[in-house]
Amino acid sequence: MLQTLTSGRKERGDFIMKLYNTLTKKKEEFVPLEDGKVSMYVCGPTVYNLIHIGNARPMIVFDTVRRYLEYKGYDVNYVSNFTDVDDKIIAKAQEEGIPAEEVAKRYIAECKKDMEGMNVRPATTHPLATEEIPGMLDMIGTLIEKGSAYVAEDGTVYYRTRSFPEYGKLSGKNIDDLEAGHRDIQVTGDLKEDPLDFVLWKPKKEGEPYWESPWSDGRPGWHIECSVMAKKYLGDEIDIHAGGEDLIFPHHENEIAQSEAANDETFAKYWMHNAFLNINNKKMSKSEGNFFTVRDISEKYDLQVLRFFMLSAHYRSPLNFSADLMEAAKSGLERIVTAAENLRHLKQHAKDGEMTKEENALFAESDQYVEKFEASMDDDFNTADAIAAIFELVKFCNTHASAEHTKAFLEALLSRLTTLCDVLGIITEREEEILDADIEALIAERQAARKEKNFARADEIRDELAAKGIQLKDTREGVTWKRV
Repeated sequence: MLQTLTSGRKERGDFIMKLYNTLTKKKEEFVPLEDGKVSMYVCGPTVYNLIHIGNARPMIVFDTVRRYLEYKGYDVNYVSNFTDVDDKIIAKAQEEGIPAEEVAKRYIAECKKDMEGMNVRPATTHPLATEEIPGMLDMIGTLIEKGSAYVAEDGTVYYRTRSFPEYGKLSGKNIDDLEAGHRDIQVTGDLKEDPLDFVLWKPKKEGEPYWESPWSDGRPGWHIECSVMAKKYLGDEIDIHAGGEDLIFPHHENEIAQSEAANDETFAKYWMHNAFLNINNKKMSKSEGNFFTVRDISEKYDLQVLRFFMLSAHYRSPLNFSADLMEAAKSGLERIVTAAENLRHLKQHAKDGEMTKEENALFAESDQYVEKFEASMDDDFNTADAIAAIFELVKFCNTHASAEHTKAFLEALLSRLTTLCDVLGIITEREEEILDADIEALIAERQAARKEKNFARADEIRDELAAKGIQLKDTREGVTWKRV
């Protein structure tokens, strides 16, 4: 059976996977530094609020890249950080009159809820910037020793941008042009040697969190955080560094300068960036009134629909978010889920036994859809074409699966469909909707358990309902409930 199920799959050595490398501006064959293993770093969110749907795109895209690499047999060490110290976090904490750490902790938990809803798998490691300060002090110290960084009079440490001859190799920006007129990275400050130099360590201000350092009590600059976390958890040189295209400059450009100067190694072999997400053909912004959090979307759609929508376009293409396109994504996802549901239903009543000769031949015909799927994903992770291949497989299943077939044949088709969907993070099982009558029955059972002092069962029922999104509230008048 295993041989039949995996027909159409190729071993790693038999295929060429190509990805677009932002560094070289072309598609390249993917060859990892170590055979069979992939080290991957994806810049995570700054946690001062609920994540928005722009944050969701890289989370979904690079989770899918990881899933496909694992499907192909690679052992993937996937690291994605949380930036938990930042001006915006501090501002939010001061606004609420609570410690910055409390703000970060709250929104990390909320972010993880949204990630679970979008079926984004937890990273191998989710480092927090605040827990990696010793490594940042070490790297900054190394850069100072090498002459790549210097300490200003007020205790700020700056990176000497011109000390890195290849600065601009990722973004294509010319350092002389930047100084001549493009002020993208220039930060006002008389203490700098050069207006293009950027901060590695900044002295504390009143009321801000800080750490001790040889230069001043303060906190790290944003760019040094990712360089250090990538080095600690993945090594001096990594396979893939990824994020949104807004990070190419200056964040990723600065990461390269710091890391390569400190480690004397190429920082990342491949750089991947997803394109922007627009809302009704406009850039998302609060001032335009078109700013949506993932939580906002979850109130109207299952977050599986958001995931399916995000994968319906190539990750390097700008993606336009609109109600019409979300409805189209909902319909497309429903077609796939319904096909899987139908296979499960047929399988329950099918006869036992091995696949017949005719069924084996028919199943072999579906190899072509696996091959199309893999060819699409091997071509710079073209999820739009991969979804098209899944739809062809759905049509094949709907046409050829019937109650006359053996359970083995139906199981093979279902396994093939669910395997390809799982690579894209698409869940094919419909979540069971708990009916109002069932909720009321469980509440009544809980009340009876409490009267009998069976508090363990009462708590068990509360937890069971909470897991299904039902929140209970005990009042003097009785128990009320709502869906959350």
